[in-house]
Amino acid sequence: MKLLKNPGSFRDPAGQIYNYDNRIIRIIKKFGKDRYDAIKQSGVIEDSINKNFLIHTKDVTDEFTKFKNDDDCYFLEHKKIDYISYPYEWSFFQLKAAALHHLNYQIFLIDRNIVLIDSSAYNIQFINYKPIFIDLLSLEKYQEGDYWKGHSQFLRQFLNPLLLRSIKGIQFNNWFKGNLDGIKTSDLNDILSIKDKLSINIFFSVVLLSKLENQNKIDPKGALSKLKKKKSLSKNSYKAMLTNLKNWIEKLEPLNKKTDWDTYSSINTYKKDEELKKLEVVRNFSKKNKPEIIADIGCNDGLYSLESLNAGAKKVIGFDIDINSIDKAYKKSVKNNLNFLPLYFDAMNPSSNLGWNEKERNSFNDRINFDAIIALAFEHHLTLANNIPLDETIKWLMGIAPKGLIEFVDKQDETVKRMLSLKGDIFPNYSLENFEKNIQKFGKIVNKTLISNTRILYEFEKD
Repeated sequence: MKLLKNPGSFRDPAGQIYNYDNRIIRIIKKFGKDRYDAIKQSGVIEDSINKNFLIHTKDVTDEFTKFKNDDDCYFLEHKKIDYISYPYEWSFFQLKAAALHHLNYQIFLIDRNIVLIDSSAYNIQFINYKPIFIDLLSLEKYQEGDYWKGHSQFLRQFLNPLLLRSIKGIQFNNWFKGNLDGIKTSDLNDILSIKDKLSINIFFSVVLLSKLENQNKIDPKGALSKLKKKKSLSKNSYKAMLTNLKNWIEKLEPLNKKTDWDTYSSINTYKKDEELKKLEVVRNFSKKNKPEIIADIGCNDGLYSLESLNAGAKKVIGFDIDINSIDKAYKKSVKNNLNFLPLYFDAMNPSSNLGWNEKERNSFNDRINFDAIIALAFEHHLTLANNIPLDETIKWLMGIAPKGLIEFVDKQDETVKRMLSLKGDIFPNYSLENFEKNIQKFGKIVNKTLISNTRILYEFEKD
């Protein structure tokens, strides 16, 4: 068995992440040894883990002695995250939860004379619905007079996306995905109205910081000179800045604009008894298979995800393009303490391999690790709404997991009729017969359940 370096772990000379037999190993290098020793001796790592701020971590150096080279000092094992997600896949309330976790952790740390050297949103993951900090090498000893080194990064990757949605109602996900460093403060400033800028919080966190950004572009030496002339920041002032920012973010709410599917669960075209049939099929499937982790493609507000959990699934990762629905699903998960993580997902433009050399952030396909899939009222959106050939749709869905449920929606269905009313029926191969043939091309039909005269739910297993 070999240590396999995570291709996205290369920026920090203090240490990198490796995979070993489905375990996550961090190697602390000589460059990071003194910083890690100081943090470890302070007791803050254990305290952080106990307070659920930091991912569970243990020293496994003795076990990995055979892999040690001259530059390696410590081997640490982190609890494995079942599914890695990224900030551009989170809803407003997920990003807000991550931002508050980051700030609460910083407040916790500075009381112990520790600070974070950066404010990367990628240093936070979700275990179920709960955010957790994963990069202990971001911790360092606090020095009196220190500035918040990660302030501008926090604005780009946390605050600015939240403000974009909160003030303007603009979804931040695709913008964030197009610029992995987040939303520049100067860009946000350009979008805001004069009225928006009258807010004291906006003025200090956006307008003034935007001017600094622009000055740094035009006159970097002058901007640096001004920064050096500033008085040092006291510890109390440092903490007050974090606390004020936290209090502001706690009050932020999304400026919601009506979306296509955020009321789908209450206005869909099938009847109550048909919904109950679908719930029963999902319940029986999960009870029989008890999947460790199941993907709910097109999860909407999580109705069927929750049914799957209640019936025996250990964890559900939900995917949906409707951001309001994701927020509703996330709130359900938080309220009911569920092993359910809903994420923003556009099947026509899924997360791809991004970052340096296209290896820092993994694509959706590279993160597939599911035992089962449910895709209810979904396939016709790909084939009929987006002109994806039926065989490609089925192949892709069945490629996500070795078994699952896929719903077929006939052309006579009211939803499909509306879908085809403007573009016309240009889909001669879209039929129940071809749907079944394509499932059998890649696996077998285990069961099929008639939900209505236009909808059939298929259970499949791959060969």
